[in-house]
Amino acid sequence: MSPPCFLFLFFLLLSLLHGCTSLPSIGVTYSPPSTTPEAASSSRLPDHVAETIASLRFSYVRIPDSDPDLIRAFAYTNISLLLGIPEPMVPALASNRSAALSWIYRHVLPFYPRSKISLISVGNDVFNSSPDVSPFVLPAIRNLHFALVDLGIKKIPVSTTFSFFNIITTAFPPSAAQFQQPAGDLILNPLLQFLENTNSSFLVNLYPYNMYKLNCEIPIGFALFQDHPLNFRDDITTGVRYRNLFDMMVDAVISALAMSGHENVPLIVAETGWPSAGIDTGEVDATNFYAEMYLKGLVHHLKSGLGTPLRKEGVSELYIYELFDGHLKGGSKNWGILFQNMTQKYKVDYSGAGDAEKKNFVALVVFFLVVILGRDLLFGGGIPL
Repeated sequence: MSPPCFLFLFFLLLSLLHGCTSLPSIGVTYSPPSTTPEAASSSRLPDHVAETIASLRFSYVRIPDSDPDLIRAFAYTNISLLLGIPEPMVPALASNRSAALSWIYRHVLPFYPRSKISLISVGNDVFNSSPDVSPFVLPAIRNLHFALVDLGIKKIPVSTTFSFFNIITTAFPPSAAQFQQPAGDLILNPLLQFLENTNSSFLVNLYPYNMYKLNCEIPIGFALFQDHPLNFRDDITTGVRYRNLFDMMVDAVISALAMSGHENVPLIVAETGWPSAGIDTGEVDATNFYAEMYLKGLVHHLKSGLGTPLRKEGVSELYIYELFDGHLKGGSKNWGILFQNMTQKYKVDYSGAGDAEKKNFVALVVFFLVVILGRDLLFGGGIPL
């Protein structure tokens, strides 16, 4: 093999490796309604829901209530599951290991690893929904973690989920963000130490829509990932220019993690989205048009591999809220990406991880070619070309 051919392959490998940065995994939240007629229809059966999510090319699904039938439906689908545990169960899980084992025997052992359970979240936004439960969260997480380890399951981390507005002092400038006190010292710092020790992640619900509603100075285009000369905010402390509200809010969380001494803990956005309709006349920006614009901009931004200014890898996973319309959330009801009849609202390509995997495979093939052909070049003989 001639030296020019070898050099060509070598630089091809470098270019492929440069494009093989790990992209955030994009998922969706699905929690089956229990009181609507649609819930009883055949189209909402767990197997059909799993097929629908697979057809949308999501690689991750968040199941807040950990319905065993749903967990079973995702067996052999190659879709990873983030299981949630409702707040009322947390004190019991914190009180003794046997309750944690009982939960695992019902929700994990019958399905894992056929169903790819990637993480368990104990509670969701406990500071807002159940503040009295917050002291029990870390003990419950510990019991679940050690119960999993006792059963030989060491690849399912355990964490909890917080709301951005209930833990972060300020969104701008991001460099000034810290965890709110006294929750930061009493709850978050011990939790973060445990997450770091167990290779788990920090989960946060992050809604630029809600931030935009609270601050009339934020341009709508800044919240919707739109390119415009005036759609930016400068953090004078770091010299960073932010081009969208999502990055600004993510970096506020990252700054708070750094201030607490845990800047390397992976960050997962457990909920984000934009409503297509509200329940009061004041929500004029809750429209199909803006919701589609937000989702398209968000997915495009995640697929770009740019991360955020303070963390080049950005978030490790992100879950869109939610699959279907119909759940009241934050004063607005229609957050779904599908109508109740399971038809799509928006033209958004939620895939992306598969393309990265293909790049990684091609890079691996080229790497072996470089090694083999390089040896041929150095020592003679080998593969005739």
